[in-house]
Amino acid sequence: MSSAEAELSIAGMRRKRMSLEEWRALPEDLHAEWVNGWAVWPVSPPTFGHGKGQFQLSVLLATALPGLIGATESFTSMPGNRIRLPDVALVANEPDGDTIIDPPVLVAEVLSPSTQGQDLVTKAHEYAGAGVEHYWILDPMQRRLEVFDLVDGGWVSQAVLDHEHPTGTMTVGEHGSVEVDVRTLLPGRSEG
Repeated sequence: MSSAEAELSIAGMRRKRMSLEEWRALPEDLHAEWVNGWAVWPVSPPTFGHGKGQFQLSVLLATALPGLIGATESFTSMPGNRIRLPDVALVANEPDGDTIIDPPVLVAEVLSPSTQGQDLVTKAHEYAGAGVEHYWILDPMQRRLEVFDLVDGGWVSQAVLDHEHPTGTMTVGEHGSVEVDVRTLLPGRSEG
């Protein structure tokens, strides 16, 4: 197998070297991101808990922030030759094409065991570098939401909602605020 055909599996993610044109031809259901000439996608599909968290978060944000436009798993251009698919992205203006070019106002990722390293480290750094103003991380396994704001090019934690502190009001710049109850975002499990 040549290096151009090489496929790697690292920390729950598969990677295959390819051009941007080859990546654009991949089936959408693969949910592949493009990072510096590599298609990157999870080895296993998202869990029900991931999907439920993504849905609940999308509904909450769309209801609380009607002046922003929301999308799930939409192509989002990042600096450094990358295209990501955030679980939820809120933008001030609808993009002209199929890819979000201007930095989203807010990006949210729902953690899965296979992708949490990417979401907590790699993507967090990329989103900050792109100028995303707010980054929310929902962890269905820990039943926890952490909300970050971009300050001087880095993330500053504004709130952590969990079993002990399940509610809070999150401000999203001049776009408004969101009343959050982590028990509503992640319903259906006992809190023991």
